Amino acid sequence: MLKKFFIICSGSDSDILDNCSNGEQNKYAGIGATVFFTAVMAFFAASYALYTVFDNYYTAVGFGLIWGLLIFNLDRFIVSTIKKRGSFIDEMIQASPRIILAVIIAVAISKPLELKIFEKEINQVLLEQKNELTLENKDQIAQQFTPTIEGLESDIKYSLSQVEAKEAEVNALYDVYINEAEGTAGTKLLGKGPVYAEKREKHDAALAELQQLKTDNKTKIAGIESQIIQLKTDYDTQVTTTQPIIDGFDGLMARVNALGELPWLPSFFIFLLFLAIETSPIFAKLLSPKGQYDFKLEDEETAVKTWVEQKVNERNVLLKTDMAINNKIYNDIADEDELYTYKRKKARELMQLQADAFFKHQKNAL
Repeated sequence: MLKKFFIICSGSDSDILDNCSNGEQNKYAGIGATVFFTAVMAFFAASYALYTVFDNYYTAVGFGLIWGLLIFNLDRFIVSTIKKRGSFIDEMIQASPRIILAVIIAVAISKPLELKIFEKEINQVLLEQKNELTLENKDQIAQQFTPTIEGLESDIKYSLSQVEAKEAEVNALYDVYINEAEGTAGTKLLGKGPVYAEKREKHDAALAELQQLKTDNKTKIAGIESQIIQLKTDYDTQVTTTQPIIDGFDGLMARVNALGELPWLPSFFIFLLFLAIETSPIFAKLLSPKGQYDFKLEDEETAVKTWVEQKVNERNVLLKTDMAINNKIYNDIADEDELYTYKRKKARELMQLQADAFFKHQKNAL
C-alpha cells in the first residue's frame, strides 16, 4: 500500500509499472518518497515562516498545508516530465529548466528551516538590534524636545543672572553707605550725615527692586520649570509609546536579515542539503540507465504518435483523391451540350429579371 502511494507520488504511470520488475517499481517508489518528504519539509518550513508573520497557529498551518501541496505538485510535475530518450545531452537540456526550478524550491524550503535551527542566535542578533534601535529612537525623540528644554533652561539661567547682578549692585551700594557712615570713603566724615542718608536711600530703593525682582523671577522660573517637567513627561510618554514597536521587531524579514548577520557556512550547508534532496529525483532519472518502464512508456507514446500520424496521412490522401475525382467529373460534364443549353437558358432568364428590376427602380425614381 505504501509502495503504491509512493509510486503515485513519483508521477509515473502505475499501470505500466505494475507490469515491470520489482527493482523498477522500487526505483520509482524511492523517487516518489523523496517527492513526498520534500513536500512534508516544505509544509513545516512554511508553517513556521508564516507563524512568525501572522502569530496564529491555525493560519500558519493552513497556509503551510497549501504551500506543501504546491511544492508536492511542482516536484511531481518536474520528475514526471523528464523522459529517458537515450541521449544524456538531450536529457540534460530538457532537465535544465527543471533543475533551476528545483534550486528555487530548495531555497524557499531551506530558508525558514534555517530560521528555526538558528533561532537562538537570531534572537541574540535581534536583541542587539533592538537595543540599538531603542537608543536611536530615544535620540531621535530627544531631538524634538532638547532644543526647547535647553531654551527654557537658558531663560532660567538668565533670570538667575539678573538676580545675581542686582544683588551685586545692592551689596555695592551697601558698602558705599556703610563706608560713608564710618568715614572711610566718600566725604570721610564720621557719622550719618545728609550724604549718608542719600546713599542709604539709594541702597534701600535698589534693595526693594531686588526683592521685587526675586519675586517676579521666582514665579517666572517656577512656570518655566513646570514647562520643562511637562516636556520631559511628554518625552518619556513618547518613548514608552514607541517602545512596543521596537519590541515587535522580530518579523520574518527582520529574522532573515538577522540570519544574514551570522556566519554563512552553516546556512550554506543546510541549503546544499535541501538542494540535494530536491534535485535527487531529477538526477536519479538522468543517471539511471533506461529501464523497463522507460521502454514501455516510449512504446506506448510512439504507438499513439504513429497511429495519429497514420490517420492524418490517410485523411490527406483521401482529400487529394476526392479532389482529383471531382475535378475529373466536372471536366467531363463541361463538354456536354445539354448542360450548356440549360445554363444558357437560365442565364438568359436571370438577365431578363435584372433588366426588369432596373427598369422598375428607374421608373419609381422619376
